[in-house]
Amino acid sequence: MTAKFISIEGIEGAGKSTQLAFIQKFLSDNDKVITVTREPGGTDLGEQIRSLLLTPTAIPMAVDTELLLMFAARAEHVHQLIKPALEQGNWVLSDRFTDATFAYQGGGRGIDQTRIRDIANWTLNGLQPDLTLLFDLPVEIGQQRVLSRNQGVDRFEQERVEFFEKIRACYLQRAKDDPERIKVIDASQSIVQIQVQLTTILQCII
Repeated sequence: MTAKFISIEGIEGAGKSTQLAFIQKFLSDNDKVITVTREPGGTDLGEQIRSLLLTPTAIPMAVDTELLLMFAARAEHVHQLIKPALEQGNWVLSDRFTDATFAYQGGGRGIDQTRIRDIANWTLNGLQPDLTLLFDLPVEIGQQRVLSRNQGVDRFEQERVEFFEKIRACYLQRAKDDPERIKVIDASQSIVQIQVQLTTILQCII
């Protein structure tokens, strides 16, 4: 079977990182060679850009700068890691991809979706995940989880509730528009219940 590209998405505190290891193990147990990565990041240059994007600063970053940095990191990610892995027959599992930009920079920041789509078409040449797992839960629960980590918050995590409500709405609309690719996971359930949902979905793609 041709190698697949899977992305996982969701607002802050949705539990993506917790379930990443489960997804990786499930695929590995089914004889898939997995390349696990993340966005922004995934490459040396991408990780440097990630630091620029996530580190809180006293001076706000222009929204266009944020958008272009996201795609700069993504272009490097695709050319240096994702495409080579897929060509070698490895399945790729990425914590976030382009849907995050539509949700965060489009929904959250208010950048026109057409502008984002144009840049995506230019930099990615049609590449998109074969499957996107959208971990969805109410914003209030997500924020409680972030605060319970007792860690410092990054530049995005310190945003207001309204910002994340817009992001969540955008994610859900994208899932509604592309139900074959984007599968919504009820991330407010227990870890075991979430893994049951994941197993059902993943069994259809392996």
